Amino acid sequence: MKKPHILLVYTGGTIGMIRDFSSGALRAFDFDKLLKQIPELNLLDCTMETISLSEPQDSSNLSPTHWGLMAEIIESHYAQADGFVVLHGSDTMAYSASALSFMLQGLNKPVILTGSQLPIGDLRTDAKENLITAIQLAAMAQDLEPQIQEVCIYFEYKLYRGNRTTKINAEHFQAFASFNHPPLAESGVHLTLAKDLLWRSPHKTLKVHYQMNRSVILIKIFPGLTADLLKYMLNAPGIEGVVIETFGSGNLPNIPEFLEALQEIIVKGIPVVNVTQCSGGSVEQGLYETSQGLKAMGVISGGDMTTESALAKLMYLISFDQGSDYVRAQFGRSLAGEITL
Repeated sequence: MKKPHILLVYTGGTIGMIRDFSSGALRAFDFDKLLKQIPELNLLDCTMETISLSEPQDSSNLSPTHWGLMAEIIESHYAQADGFVVLHGSDTMAYSASALSFMLQGLNKPVILTGSQLPIGDLRTDAKENLITAIQLAAMAQDLEPQIQEVCIYFEYKLYRGNRTTKINAEHFQAFASFNHPPLAESGVHLTLAKDLLWRSPHKTLKVHYQMNRSVILIKIFPGLTADLLKYMLNAPGIEGVVIETFGSGNLPNIPEFLEALQEIIVKGIPVVNVTQCSGGSVEQGLYETSQGLKAMGVISGGDMTTESALAKLMYLISFDQGSDYVRAQFGRSLAGEITL
């Protein structure tokens, strides 16, 4: 039987660094020499190939342009590879995973993002376990069909749906969490898949959408935010979409000028999406008086989506240039398992 072929895509980040013990400085190492750093990879029942972005980046520098480069690599190797493991810095991993989940429509192979908190050559590194298990997950198949067919994040013994995940810790190995959706797999003595939770695209052919509209702003509502400042942000030149992070279940201070400022841009055809600042839970517009006005004027509920996912989905939908009614209709659908309906 043919062994699964896994493509490792290096975009940058701590997992691709090795410490120079004479100076203590971190430097990038050649991923073609990966087996020398992690000889345990030789024990995996798959073949591996490595490819890197032409200019690997710290994940804080990644942009929609780099998401497009990742998608292009996946598309160009899609016929040959059985699965993809994207090596990525942790800081913006949830953003990249969310974006790729929308850009790669019709995906029926695994795309698993992973990284590490410590460099691959450190004695206590988490890089080896994260990488080895991510590859194992990407190679899992049943009757020659990949068991995982979506964009995921694997970190510290858990596999999460990428667009349901957020970074929660800069210090601990358990850097990610998925508050509104259970893990898709857990790694212990056994590697256990929650098969009933796995996403399956209704489309059977991969179609890559490269355009992501950057003219989107994210505004976090906070006590003391003035109406003048909110108006200033909402009226910044070129804005085509807004995500607002509100309190609790989608609540905004009962300040008439706030509602007027939002109403003005909605009338202009600029979609506004409401997500909660809370780690878990969902927006329920109209549940409290402080969100009834938002619902009435046509602010779009983000439901239980993460901020990262809502931002990426808005960038994706606006790029089709179909107007705010189209965006509203599509936000009410689950395009890649990103929202509970």
